Amino acid sequence: MKLSSLQKFILKEGFGNRGKILRHRFHKFYDGQKIPLGRLSQVKIISKSIDRLIDKGLLLGFGEKTQHKWFIKEVQLTALGRGFGKKLLGEQKSLPFKKRKK
Repeated sequence: MKLSSLQKFILKEGFGNRGKILRHRFHKFYDGQKIPLGRLSQVKIISKSIDRLIDKGLLLGFGEKTQHKWFIKEVQLTALGRGFGKKLLGEQKSLPFKKRKK
């Protein structure tokens, strides 16, 4: 299953915290960005990522439902999500070394 870097960040944050997580913690993902996004676009992107993780069965969403839309305030990892989070923490990144020819 392919996951975006934001979705991986959400799973890692959830794996570190066993209980429910407020969605405001996911704005830390954008703190170190070179090109800053507006606050409104950050909220939209985070909302879509959370919705897609819920659809894949990796997260549970808690919030309020209006007549037309869900407003997710907190999320929690499912058992499948904890497995993916554990796998993400165990993966090692490859360094961008170039192979030299002799």
